[in-house]
Amino acid sequence: MEPGVKEYLLRILNTIAIAGLCLMLNIIAGIKYELAFVEDHIQWKNVAFYLFLVSSLTALTLYIIKIWRKPLDFEQ
Repeated sequence: MEPGVKEYLLRILNTIAIAGLCLMLNIIAGIKYELAFVEDHIQWKNVAFYLFLVSSLTALTLYIIKIWRKPLDFEQ
């Protein structure tokens, strides 16, 4: 397989893997440990969970942008 195509496919695989891992961790923390649900009133654990959710999705987005910003060289 050509190096440029291999690098492109690795980028796709890394993007899918890191996005899936990040989303699964957030879903597990939110649903299994009931951090996403506000029952009677907002508790500190709900606020902490949503702050972590927003910060992890922001970090994920910045990481994906960093991965894809590098130009691919298909001429190798």
